[in-house]
Amino acid sequence: MNVSVVLFTSDLRLHDHPPLRAALDGSRQVVPLFVRDRAVAAAGFAAPNRLAFLADCLRDLDAGLRERGGRLVVRSGDPVEEVCRVAAEADADEVHVAADVSAYAQRREERLRRALDAEGVRLHVHGTVTTVVDPGVLAPGSSDHFAVFTPYFRHWSQHRLRDALGAPRKVTVPEGVGSEELPERKALSGLSPALAAGGETEGRGRLAAWLRSGIAAYEDRHDDLAGDATSRLSPHLHFGTLSPVELVHRARAAGGPGAEAFVRQVAWRDFHRQVLAARPDAASADYRTKHDRWRSERTAGEDVAAWREGRTGYPVVDAAMRQLRHEGWMHNRGRLLTASFLTKTLYVDWRVGARHFLDLLVDGDVANNQLNWQWMAGTGTDSRPNRVLNPVTQAKRYDPEGGYVRRWVPELAGVAGAAVHEPWKLRGPDRAALDYPEPVVGLAEGLARFKRARGRD
Repeated sequence: MNVSVVLFTSDLRLHDHPPLRAALDGSRQVVPLFVRDRAVAAAGFAAPNRLAFLADCLRDLDAGLRERGGRLVVRSGDPVEEVCRVAAEADADEVHVAADVSAYAQRREERLRRALDAEGVRLHVHGTVTTVVDPGVLAPGSSDHFAVFTPYFRHWSQHRLRDALGAPRKVTVPEGVGSEELPERKALSGLSPALAAGGETEGRGRLAAWLRSGIAAYEDRHDDLAGDATSRLSPHLHFGTLSPVELVHRARAAGGPGAEAFVRQVAWRDFHRQVLAARPDAASADYRTKHDRWRSERTAGEDVAAWREGRTGYPVVDAAMRQLRHEGWMHNRGRLLTASFLTKTLYVDWRVGARHFLDLLVDGDVANNQLNWQWMAGTGTDSRPNRVLNPVTQAKRYDPEGGYVRRWVPELAGVAGAAVHEPWKLRGPDRAALDYPEPVVGLAEGLARFKRARGRD
């Protein structure tokens, strides 16, 4: 009987998994393989929150495979070396893997193809596993990718989706292929206290609940900070415990303005991936430079520390930063506000903020994280690169009663109404009673500095 290897990467699921279904074609035996890539840790991307979520995902994937007669094989090391080693142990004649977009993933694919070719093993790379539409499929006539979201979304919305695939009923793994022990969340330290659980079972449960009771109101409530009315599915999309193709199919089946708004957000994810696939250097370099002379972490150390700790003196910014540390996740409106504040009000290099987010976010994703940070810094794809979000105005709009601030900044819990967003305006004993700092910079001062730096004063 012929044997296939399926290399799982950021697609840790059984439902709608084209590489696995292709590998099983013709009743072949399959080695489901996950390699704990040591290069990820060496590059500083093995954040505790993501490692814990990953451990949940791998254990759930193994449980799902065992229900179908199989098991997950886990190895550690260089993924190319381990795939070749497993293919030799199993006498496999083909390897299946999902396409990915980062520079590292593209180099891994090239190395894997060369190594397997030398051994006479075929490599099959499958698209639309981690994206709805593959990078490069949609492009304007004058470029290899879309640099503006609106025309990209118009083409994306008209693109025909493949059908979603069911989970396999049976998976047979050949004997004699050894595996390491599965990692466990409890073995890790430094986790956010309220970190969400991972795994396909958890993700599909969240999706069902979201479609049943959340998506209809999404258009009206997705920016409501206190209401917390977003799907919270981003970690599951990042680790691939949910299929973006299936997600769009099911959202469109639900229908209505909320579903349409939600699908648009999924399209943003694909948009960033096609940008990064075409411009891999955008992970660390400006997509469109404004020749900024950013303040570095060294020169703006106190301001950066206050931002990270949620002690800037601007309650909505501090609330969002504290949510990040406590949950390993932050509301999308909070992400916009905190990024604008760091890059434009404090005029600190966007890479400082992007690195901190990647250190804590369970959904920390190079394409989305880096390009969203650049969008807010004005060095990315934003058509209004000099826009500055005023944290007070934004707080009054998206947290009008102050519920979000009071939840995450308890030292302000006793401040009534919208006054909670401007505690520096309190007088006398009311202000003196608060253990809360003064603003690290005046908004007018920060705006003036940014305009001078961009030559717009």
